[in-house]
Amino acid sequence: MPLLMLDLDNTLVDRDAAFRDATAAFLAEHALPESDIEWLMSTDASGYTSREALATAVAERYGASLRETAIRVFLDRGAADRVVLAEATRNALSKATTEGWSCMIVTNGRTVQQEAKIRNTGLDRLVHGWTISEEVGHKKPDPAIFKAAATAVGASLQEAWIIGDSPQADIAGAHRLDVSSVWVSGGRPWTEAAYRPTHVADNVASAIHYVIGIQTERQR
Repeated sequence: MPLLMLDLDNTLVDRDAAFRDATAAFLAEHALPESDIEWLMSTDASGYTSREALATAVAERYGASLRETAIRVFLDRGAADRVVLAEATRNALSKATTEGWSCMIVTNGRTVQQEAKIRNTGLDRLVHGWTISEEVGHKKPDPAIFKAAATAVGASLQEAWIIGDSPQADIAGAHRLDVSSVWVSGGRPWTEAAYRPTHVADNVASAIHYVIGIQTERQR
């Protein structure tokens, strides 16, 4: 079966929207300034700030007014409990598996948190498996994490595709592996000069349908 590797955060699920909702609830619960939501979103940097660094920044900003356990619960559970899977994405994944694709989630992050997102959204019932950087000891764009995903389902990288929203993690990973890719742009312009995705899509559902269509054309 051909292999389709998909990013999780801000590709399969809108992680930023979930984190924004969690942040608003966190600030309200602890009577902290509502205006701090933008500071937290910026400091979080779409999840690319490490948990340790973010926890330290939050603790330093609010000091003794906020208990360490409150910060830990917010960072560990907040976004993971609020992510949702869009129906269009669910349908696209179902079509991919019906068409014979091996679908693997390849994501950076902590195993407990990322698996919570996968299970809470029902993605665990739609894909063949997942590979998480903490678990395998390699982070995207390191080719090793993608190779681990292929090995997990006994698939070849020869006709594999990578879909993701990050130029530096997902598309750079595809470039290093010399495999095809779709960048989920969300309307952003492409700015990297050293490499480019095979295709650009506005959202992950259209990205999946594009890949399915290309494979169908090749088989004719």
